[in-house]
Amino acid sequence: MTSNFKSHAFFDFQQQLNSYKAFKGTVYDAQTKTPLTFADISVIDTNISTITNTEGEFLLKIPDNLLNATVSFSFLGYSEQKIKISDLTNHPKIHLQPNVTSLTEVNLTAPESALSLVEATLKRKGENYINEQKIMTGFYRETIKKRNKNASLSEAVVEIYKQSYQSRKGDKVRLIKARKNTDYTKLDTIALKLQGGPFSTLYVDMIKYNQFIFNEDNLSNYDFNFENSTQIDNRKVYVVNFKQKPQIQSPLYFGKLYIDTENYALISAIYNLNVTDAEAASKLFIKKKPNKVRVLPIEAAYRVDYKTQNGKWHYRYSNIQLAFKVNWKGKLFNSNYTLNSEMAITDWQDNNSKVLSYQESFKPSMILSDEASGFSDPQFWGEYNIIEPEKSIESAIKKINKQLAKN
Repeated sequence: MTSNFKSHAFFDFQQQLNSYKAFKGTVYDAQTKTPLTFADISVIDTNISTITNTEGEFLLKIPDNLLNATVSFSFLGYSEQKIKISDLTNHPKIHLQPNVTSLTEVNLTAPESALSLVEATLKRKGENYINEQKIMTGFYRETIKKRNKNASLSEAVVEIYKQSYQSRKGDKVRLIKARKNTDYTKLDTIALKLQGGPFSTLYVDMIKYNQFIFNEDNLSNYDFNFENSTQIDNRKVYVVNFKQKPQIQSPLYFGKLYIDTENYALISAIYNLNVTDAEAASKLFIKKKPNKVRVLPIEAAYRVDYKTQNGKWHYRYSNIQLAFKVNWKGKLFNSNYTLNSEMAITDWQDNNSKVLSYQESFKPSMILSDEASGFSDPQFWGEYNIIEPEKSIESAIKKINKQLAKN
């Protein structure tokens, strides 16, 4: 099913904005000088934020009425750095210092086991996470590559009706702006069905949608153990490793959980699906396919980050990286596809009884319509904060613009 989209007016305070200033820069490790991926950048005392891309680069758009504010740069395991917007130079290089944690001090107050800590984290979601609906601005990007060549690029600004973490209601999504370009000559029908859309990234929120990963009922399928603790924003953080028990045959997950030592809130999770049994793992992704094709997952990697505001945590960012091998019967060579999708929350506000109608809602079964024209407009996103494109995506956009010029 396909969704058409139009540009809509957004939050009232955004409608009043006449102009903004954009800042581009890069965040580095102060010691190794390597770029920091997915570092958090936020305007203090506002809900405006963004993240760095995989090359450590960021783009932050700030309204003129906030140019006297201060920007916070933070990253897991590093000391936070605050810089006044007036002190930000053109293309600043931000260097964050690694923050060494006193493990003895943290471990003195650790729960009796890593399992008991995870149980406490799940039980306290009603206390630690937002318990009323918020309306969030999100930026979504999805790329599909066949081997190393870009085959599809989709981007969208969405309005997310984020439900209370105590509610069983699922989140709702409305498209604000979107653009997409697909080279169908590089894709077969199997690859097209891998497109998950914005909902796929929302479902990585393992606190809200813990039925997809683990919950209080299936924790017995996993082994948990502590790793060296770390810090974020001067908060001490437990690091918990988890993996499925050896006797469990079905594909489950393995990875790391980063849990606040004070309130036991999950603040980040980085994990993978065990695809050792590729045939069994493929059933989790492929619901329907032709008999003459085999689709086997090579990798399924996930990340989710949370942010605290006024003592409550909420979904902040998620990323999915999937790699598949597609083998058509009778063809000599396999086709390898990779799908990367990510969602970043760039702003949010309390919901003052605003209701999203069924007609406005973007459904989980929908995919974005093809609309390449936005790529030729450098001001397409306007004042909306987006994730700075990586070099490969910038190159893909240039190729799209060349194709549009030829046509």
